[in-house]
Amino acid sequence: MANIQPHRIRTISEYHQVMGIPKPEHPLISVIDLGSIKPSPGHEPINLVFDFYSISLKRDFNAKIKYGQQQYDFDEGVMFFISPGQVFGIEVGKDKAIKRSGWLLLVHPDFLWHTNLAKAIKQYEYFSYSVHEALFLSEKEETTIISIMQNIRQEYHSNIDKFSQDIIIAQLELLLNFANRFYNRQFITRKITNHAILTRLEDLLDDYFNSDALVKQGLPTVQYVADALNVSPGYLSGSLKTLTGHSTQQHIHDRLIEKAKERLSTTRLSVSEIAYELGFEHPQSFSKLFKTKTNLSPLEFRHSFN
Repeated sequence: MANIQPHRIRTISEYHQVMGIPKPEHPLISVIDLGSIKPSPGHEPINLVFDFYSISLKRDFNAKIKYGQQQYDFDEGVMFFISPGQVFGIEVGKDKAIKRSGWLLLVHPDFLWHTNLAKAIKQYEYFSYSVHEALFLSEKEETTIISIMQNIRQEYHSNIDKFSQDIIIAQLELLLNFANRFYNRQFITRKITNHAILTRLEDLLDDYFNSDALVKQGLPTVQYVADALNVSPGYLSGSLKTLTGHSTQQHIHDRLIEKAKERLSTTRLSVSEIAYELGFEHPQSFSKLFKTKTNLSPLEFRHSFN
């Protein structure tokens, strides 16, 4: 599916047309009952990209979604979030008719203009999660999300007035904050899975810092670590913060400082030599980070062992 040219859908009205449903009541926001979409014939895998936000609550979707590096079968109630410009794929057997149930909220960025949410929506990290990191909802949580979507739908179905946008934006922000809460719950309730990710992270960093990768490639980036663990950067940091209180970047820096302390206390290498060994192009950058993390300069730390 990676080689398939994505089909771009630029407007919410165009999405309605493609899906064979009536025109949206509002051109910039739409809540769709997926059960109202007629089953469609199976087809070759396709890649799609929207120019608007998509928030899905899906059930009984007998196709495979590919987003990031993973495929996912939607055989239970899940939510996932896609921001404008992100490519995702749909695959269904040719002998199947695509059936859907659930709810879909589409929001064009233009609807958010001149509101605080225009910038704030980019701070919700789950819009960059991979599809296999979808949000699994309890029955009670699902009821909460559906209720908010229906409130939004009812508001734009009513006569539009000067209060309409503010009310819809408030409901949308409420939905996004509930999703934040539910993701945090998921991080906690899936601690076994997240501990496995933490263990794999520690092993990955051990191997990286004990090899010559630091000299050849420099410090591992958050993206490198996430790709190696097959998770998205945002989901990885969210999981780690719940377990340890530290982000992925902090874990990388903590492991770096451990290695630096070892070299400073057990070798006669200069600070500059250690800095280069740890992948720093400029020793000053290493010294600054070391002092930020330990409240001591590298030399002050070394002298504390004498």
